[in-house]
Amino acid sequence: MSSIKKTLMKQGMKLMTDPRVMKIMQDERVMKAVMQMMNVPGKVQTFTNDQVERLAKAMSLATEDEVKDLKRQIRRLEDELARVEKDRKKG
Repeated sequence: MSSIKKTLMKQGMKLMTDPRVMKIMQDERVMKAVMQMMNVPGKVQTFTNDQVERLAKAMSLATEDEVKDLKRQIRRLEDELARVEKDRKKG
């Protein structure tokens, strides 16, 4: 862990033990706001992914998920083809 992160964690822990902060944290509105702030990175990531997907579709480009699906399908078809060729050689 970086020294800055360690320092921030120590200061945060020190703040959490302060009786004034503990009292504030008991307020339902504060806890609700804290929970909403913790959800922001996930919401931003989801929004960004949605926008990238929209842009890709608008430009007729394949998305990363579509490429992965195609690769998976090609792999399955190659396996099936190999199995069919092996069966044909036996028979």
